Amino acid sequence: MKKILALLPVLFISVLVMAQPPKVTADKGAIFGAKVSEADAVSADLLAENLNTPGDTKTVKVIGKVTEVCKAEGCWVRMATKNGDMLIKMKDHAFLVPVALEGKTIVADGEATFRETTVAQLRHFAEDAGKSQKEIDEITEPKKEIVFQAVGIKVL
Repeated sequence: MKKILALLPVLFISVLVMAQPPKVTADKGAIFGAKVSEADAVSADLLAENLNTPGDTKTVKVIGKVTEVCKAEGCWVRMATKNGDMLIKMKDHAFLVPVALEGKTIVADGEATFRETTVAQLRHFAEDAGKSQKEIDEITEPKKEIVFQAVGIKVL
């Protein structure tokens, strides 16, 4: 019994360490997830123009600037578009990205869907982003947005 109790802190610390964004640089050419090239990629603004009806889905490569990164795990980023930021999630949590990706221009390969994000999900994302409790509590309406499931991301 003492051995089991002694192992619990080690297990707890291991879980905490694993739930962190990768501590790597986001230098030009860095790839996270599957290999991605910028060939045939469209701008985030063009995607936002063409994907604006709930349920619309498109497999695409998109180029844009990262405005925010999940600070809890590096499991999502937000990319600027002229219609507001779109959410890019890592498909099946297959890979994570570093917080250093914020402000960088990237190309993401995957599937984009225009949908409504619930208040609960928006509050969860705000918490992951390190927002204050006041900012989280101010989220009271769902948001219609592009949600992108990325299989790979490359820093440009």
